[in-house]
Amino acid sequence: MTTLQDLLDPQIDASFKGFPHTSPPLRRSQIAGQQWNVLQGDLPLPLAVVKQQPLQHNLGWMQRFAAERGLDMAPHGKTTMSPQLLKRQLDEGAWGLTFATVAQMRAGITAGARRLMIANQVITAVDLAGIQAMQREHDGLRVVFLVDSAAQLALIEAWYSAHAQDAAPVRPFEVLVELGVDGARTGCRTEADAMALAARIHASAACRLVGIECYEGQGATGQSEPDAAYAATLMQRVCDIALACDRQGFFDNDEVLVTAGGSAIFDLVASRLKPQLSRPVRGLLRSGCYVTHDHGFYKRMVSAVNSRLHCSDGLQPAIEVWAAVQSCPEPGLAILAVGKRDISYDLDLPVPLAFHQPGGAGVVAAPDDWKISALNDQHAYLRGSGPAHAALRVGDLVALGISHPCTTFDKWRWMPVVDEHYTVCDALVTCF
Repeated sequence: MTTLQDLLDPQIDASFKGFPHTSPPLRRSQIAGQQWNVLQGDLPLPLAVVKQQPLQHNLGWMQRFAAERGLDMAPHGKTTMSPQLLKRQLDEGAWGLTFATVAQMRAGITAGARRLMIANQVITAVDLAGIQAMQREHDGLRVVFLVDSAAQLALIEAWYSAHAQDAAPVRPFEVLVELGVDGARTGCRTEADAMALAARIHASAACRLVGIECYEGQGATGQSEPDAAYAATLMQRVCDIALACDRQGFFDNDEVLVTAGGSAIFDLVASRLKPQLSRPVRGLLRSGCYVTHDHGFYKRMVSAVNSRLHCSDGLQPAIEVWAAVQSCPEPGLAILAVGKRDISYDLDLPVPLAFHQPGGAGVVAAPDDWKISALNDQHAYLRGSGPAHAALRVGDLVALGISHPCTTFDKWRWMPVVDEHYTVCDALVTCF
């Protein structure tokens, strides 16, 4: 039988990529005691690591950002799917956790969350039944998900009617009306559609309308002027529809949830998450990638956030992927033993950060001319023209920064947490 210890403190062994081949299986909590060091060759490469200090900084920074604005955090857990990191977000003060699917939600429950949001449409019978089963299994478990069409509502109502007389009691589903943007993903495109849907939800025995949701990230550019105008327009729609639903008496809860917030322009929506209604409003930020940040897409986006906030101590990149030089087949080209199976490539190619020559003097910053020009499944093409690149040898180690944490985390079943000397001081596992 699987125990709580198995979930939060699982056994890790050599079947996990990046775990030492000759080590006996260890509980996660035992790994720090091994004093493994990445630079000393104690762990096989490639290896994704999370840096302890930036991780802790980011956890506290985002929680303070929300609290200072009277908001709460419901971080998007799909970024890491790590019970250890999800628990740390809850320990920092998160109100709850967000996920994209009902299956993902189990990781949040394992971490101790009892308020869960599915920032997506739930439509299938098996998922609706799964929500009800989890709520029966865990006392006080609250699950909220998104609705954006009458067609989706009809599926929910059909399932609810079919199971209303079951021996196991079913309860109405708590839902949010989602607002969308033309050309983007899900969500009602017009105020008329949103209001008509809200009226239908309010009249339905299968659902209770508890708030309004949007996702602003798909329209972000990283340029403050257009991003500010775009976010203001979108959030005005959110506030207008929340006010209209409040006037019509469509909300079915004493407290209204208003939620938005990815990890790109979260500051531009934060000020508009608490419209003045006739009942209390809880504004929820759902940012997820902030927990480890990155060296690519989010670094660019959040540099604009820092400028708008006049912030000098913003989010810090906390994740790196280390790889060995396996071949130097021609001048200006080194092949690293890392590829698409190990590191994100959907938004940008990896960024060379640093290198270490075994027996040499620690970690040296990578020259500006170093670039990853391509990735294969298991190979990265590191190009450069200067003397540092020419001096690379087979067996040297190179650290790569990532762009988009979500699609690096999902490639690893475990990751060591390292201190400033790259000594392993903790570990985490993932549940993808």
